Amino acid sequence: PAPEPAPPSPEQRLAEAQQALDKTKNQLLRVAADFENYRRRSAREIELARRRGQQHVLRELLPVLDNLERAAAHVGTAADLDSLATGVRLVREQFVAALGRLGVERIRTEGQPFDPTLHESIQQIESAEHPAGTVVVEAVGGYRLDGELLRPALVVVSKGPPAEMAPDAPAPEPPAAAGAGDEQGAETAAGGCGQETA
Repeated sequence: PAPEPAPPSPEQRLAEAQQALDKTKNQLLRVAADFENYRRRSAREIELARRRGQQHVLRELLPVLDNLERAAAHVGTAADLDSLATGVRLVREQFVAALGRLGVERIRTEGQPFDPTLHESIQQIESAEHPAGTVVVEAVGGYRLDGELLRPALVVVSKGPPAEMAPDAPAPEPPAAAGAGDEQGAETAAGGCGQETA
């Protein structure tokens, strides 16, 4: 009969236990790395969802600011509406301050060069005071959220001075006056008519 195998020595059992421990440790490290990647990915997705939620809310609130600005521009025309005008202006200032705390800033427009990444032109007009390509009037304000465009500004853009005022417009040439050469040619023609033929 074949001899029975010798039982493993304590050193062999210790080596096998160490191998099993290393394998388990490596598995745990992989699980921890996968969880860290998942945590970071989830944090990015949550931040993206938060920003989208902010943008949605702000798009809903900005028309309110537009209406308040229109009201603030007209309610102060009568003396009995002074208190109402003051209240509307205070509400507007409070609303603008709240937008600023949310990271919203208004885009500069009037007197600035037209920037298609920030402005949307709704009309072009001739202007002797503004060079071509300059924003003349802001129709609706534009805003950025943390440096990212939230809504472009609707603006009126100058196309330069009128044609009759343009400095490079050529001056009309004066009509040609009858010169000495013309008179001499007329006399020659008259003389030729008076000569007799042989």
